[in-house]
Amino acid sequence: MQEIYVSTDIESDGPIPGPNSMLSFGSAAFLADGTVIDTFSSNLETLEGAVSDPDTARWWLTQPEAWAACRKDLVTPVVAMKAYVEWLKKLPGKPVFVGYPAGYDFLFIYWYLIKFAGESPFSFSALDIKTFAMCMLGGDYRNATKRNMPKRWFGDVSHNHVALDDAREQGELFIKMLQESR
Repeated sequence: MQEIYVSTDIESDGPIPGPNSMLSFGSAAFLADGTVIDTFSSNLETLEGAVSDPDTARWWLTQPEAWAACRKDLVTPVVAMKAYVEWLKKLPGKPVFVGYPAGYDFLFIYWYLIKFAGESPFSFSALDIKTFAMCMLGGDYRNATKRNMPKRWFGDVSHNHVALDDAREQGELFIKMLQESR
């Protein structure tokens, strides 16, 4: 079964799920040749009892367009995560979570999947673009930043903190890296 690379980005109101809420997430499903199969995105209601992290709340004030985008058409986490599982299961291959940094985005997605859908089609693993870049560049992990990556790895989509846009941008980056590595 072919792998489907599901580039995923989340937006939240703090650093960890539970005490903080995932506000929005977007995924773009790619074939290894760069074909985008489909996309999924959802804006979520905040968790009952969760509070916004003060530093994150201050940062959101600097991103009014992204904030407005992630606060419209809200659905409950249960509705969002069950629909996401259905979408993932309909992909024509085995979904592989891809993130930048995967440790942050996957933390929220996995927690929400298990809590609200009872399962994770990704299992419990994620592919980290930053780690992949470290390996390709042959340097240290902390130096594997976007500013140190070759311009040829980047497409035309800019990072704007709208989850689906950022998932597409990161997916294009990953696919270019994957193709070059092969």
